[in-house]
Amino acid sequence: MQSYDSTSSSCSDGRAISNYVINNIRLEEVEEIKDLGVTYDSLLSFVKHISEKVNTAYMMLGLIKRNFEHISRNCFVTLYKSLVRSHLEYANSVWYPKRKIDVDKLECVQKRATELIPELSKKSYCDRLKALKLPTLKYRLYRGDMIELFQIINGV
Repeated sequence: MQSYDSTSSSCSDGRAISNYVINNIRLEEVEEIKDLGVTYDSLLSFVKHISEKVNTAYMMLGLIKRNFEHISRNCFVTLYKSLVRSHLEYANSVWYPKRKIDVDKLECVQKRATELIPELSKKSYCDRLKALKLPTLKYRLYRGDMIELFQIINGV
C-alpha cells in the first residue's frame, strides 16, 4: 500500500514551499517538465511549450517552401494540415492558450503559411482562408472546446 504525505513551509520571501512524499521518497521540485510532448512549467502558463510548437511549425513551413516551389492549393492544404497544423493543435485541450498574445502567435503561423501560395499572397488573410477553405486557428480552438464540453455533458 502506498503512503502519501504533504507538508508546507515558507521561504524568507513569503513563498510557500510544499514537500510531497510518496512511500517515504521526497519528490523533487522542478521548474518545467515535458510529458507526452507537452512542456509544463510551474505556473502552467505553457509559454515555452507554445514557443516550441510555433518554432516547429515555422520549420515545417520552411520545409514546404524549400521543397515545393510551385504548389497547387489542394496540395498545399494537405501538406499544411499534416505537417504544420498538427504541431499547433497537438494536445491543445491540455495547453489551451489563454492569453491573446499566445493565440496571435499561433494564428501568425497560419497567416504566413497562406502567403506561400503565389496567386493568394496579395490577398487579405480572410480572403486567403476562404480560398483555401480553412478556418482560423482561434475558431478551431473554440470549436474543439465546444465539442469537448458537449461530450462531457452528454457522457460520450
